[in-house]
Amino acid sequence: MTMAIYKKAGGKLISIKEKKIELEKDLQKIVENNLSEVFGLKFISSEFSLKNLRVDTLAFDEETNSFVIIEYKKDKNFTVIDQGFAYLSLLLNNKADFVLEYNEKTKKNLKKEDIDWSQSRVIFIAQSFTRYQQEAIGFQDLPIELWEVKKYENNLFLFNQIKATEKSESIKAISKNKDIDKVSKEIRQYTIEDHFKPQWTKSKELFDEFSRRVLEIDSDIEIHSVRSHIAFKINNKNLINVVPGKSKLRIDLLRTKPEDIKDPEKKAKYLPNSFKYWNQHVSSVSIYKESDIDYILYLTKQVYNKFFQD
Repeated sequence: MTMAIYKKAGGKLISIKEKKIELEKDLQKIVENNLSEVFGLKFISSEFSLKNLRVDTLAFDEETNSFVIIEYKKDKNFTVIDQGFAYLSLLLNNKADFVLEYNEKTKKNLKKEDIDWSQSRVIFIAQSFTRYQQEAIGFQDLPIELWEVKKYENNLFLFNQIKATEKSESIKAISKNKDIDKVSKEIRQYTIEDHFKPQWTKSKELFDEFSRRVLEIDSDIEIHSVRSHIAFKINNKNLINVVPGKSKLRIDLLRTKPEDIKDPEKKAKYLPNSFKYWNQHVSSVSIYKESDIDYILYLTKQVYNKFFQD
């Protein structure tokens, strides 16, 4: 269903008309010029060709140290699963070529072992998807995303991720495709539960309470679990990261030095070399008991107010 967008004029709401994006190339240019803003990704290259396949946009996720392949679709007659796994198979079977492309374009010197290949993914971007395509992403363990983009009058753009209403069984359980089987063995979708060992009941209880209260700050906050941490995001930008331990939680306040926030109890500690490794300053605090949550939430809200509140 198309989302209606309005502008206020003279006390009344006037519908903003949708405009067609004529060329796939136009859509690609818009996305590549705004990869960091819209998706939180680093642009690597356009039209990267390898083994009779062409990657429209090659991007890199610096949060997970993984490659992201972006494909733009104007024709609706394509299969999300088959094409998505074909690109992932290309990536995993030619790791050295992708690392070489990254190094040549960024002037860096990453090695294959520096990349977390288990978190590779494919993003399909189109002006619309069929119901069949939308239903196709309703599997667990699926490293494929669908994003609709709409253009409106006055150069307004809307990016909307299509999400399955519910996740059914794992793609591994039903697949008889060799590419899917091979890719599924190497790529993994992480969950919150993956970060807590069965005996870590204390830290899990702390996380459940802390996350509940963080989500109350803003209805746009979403939880994303990756290999190294649990991220709280707003529009693909991280607010905080949580790193669970046996009996505590480490909370990383992103884009923040201790002197940037009011911290009368001096609990925030700067993470050494954070700018070198993550291209941003990071300070961390810890939650050991439930009574710590109020204060850590106070610090978290300061980060939210600085970077996310209008």
